[in-house]
Amino acid sequence: MLDSPHMKPELRYGCPAADQILINTYYCVGYSYYFRQAKWALELVDPDKEDMTTVERNNSFRPDYRIPTNFRTSLSDYSKSGYDRGHLVASANQNDKEIQNSETFLLSNMSPQAPQFNRQIWRNLESAVRKLDENKKVLKTFVISGPIFSWLQKTNKIGEQDSNGISVPVPSHFYKCILTEEKTGRFKMWAFEMENKRLDGELKDYQVSTAHIEQRAGLLIWEDLKGAPIDREKKKVRRIWNT
Repeated sequence: MLDSPHMKPELRYGCPAADQILINTYYCVGYSYYFRQAKWALELVDPDKEDMTTVERNNSFRPDYRIPTNFRTSLSDYSKSGYDRGHLVASANQNDKEIQNSETFLLSNMSPQAPQFNRQIWRNLESAVRKLDENKKVLKTFVISGPIFSWLQKTNKIGEQDSNGISVPVPSHFYKCILTEEKTGRFKMWAFEMENKRLDGELKDYQVSTAHIEQRAGLLIWEDLKGAPIDREKKKVRRIWNT
């Protein structure tokens, strides 16, 4: 279900399925009741490029009370868990206004991330995406991020079990898919899949195709873009930009 019937700019090229879709100022979350975290978070990076003002990082981590109590994560789930409250939509991508930045600290925008992952390669990827968005050829940059769960290995969990014995599972991997719309009207795509642990490789070492992420995450990504050129782009592993 949608919190708002109005079409959001970040959903222009598709809105993957989810149990609950949460509408924020410049990003949307597709929430999974089963996993008690987002399946995806979709954003426009720096949506107001004309506004050069920035606000300080808000740091107001808090539950998202739009989610039913039984499926909502709390601060106590993360406390002493050994995992970070890892942003899916980066705080630094949404810092034109205080409310905009504050919304990125809702726990619906968080997934359990290993500290060595969250504070190193994931942060590096977020920074690289902002650099891509600064390219003068780029009109808009759309990003969808989320967790991947592998049932071929033991799944760690955080938080107390609910009445049904369910707690918050820790993703084995995370993905980030990027779509740029250039001023010429051309579309380009990049995608990354990274294991939720310390990684010492370069960003290009974790590149995959967008089609690969669709299979791994069980989503239709940029589904409202149609045609043979788009199909080819989804299957392509495009050379990474100058990060």
